[in-house]
Amino acid sequence: MDVFAALASPVRRELTALLLDGPRPVNDLAAHFTMSRPSVSEHLKVLRDAGLVTEQRHGRQRIYRLEPAPLRELSEWLTPYERFWREKLASLRELLDEEDGTA
Repeated sequence: MDVFAALASPVRRELTALLLDGPRPVNDLAAHFTMSRPSVSEHLKVLRDAGLVTEQRHGRQRIYRLEPAPLRELSEWLTPYERFWREKLASLRELLDEEDGTA
């Protein structure tokens, strides 16, 4: 599963944000949403298939943990584009400042 596709959903992005503080049981994660627990589990499965989270079972409880490697790879891939847009916006800012000064 593609990391971009997995993170396309606002629910899955929220789940990854909740896991930034450390591992959490599925019931704890589900409590943050109005959807059913099985629906949250489906979103977690997509994240798991993309390698963004891992699941550990402790008896009947499932604990989810964020896996940083795919996010790191995504960040490395996006870095050149971030630089590109930062430079474009800086040029636009300079142009607007010049026009503001001549008006």
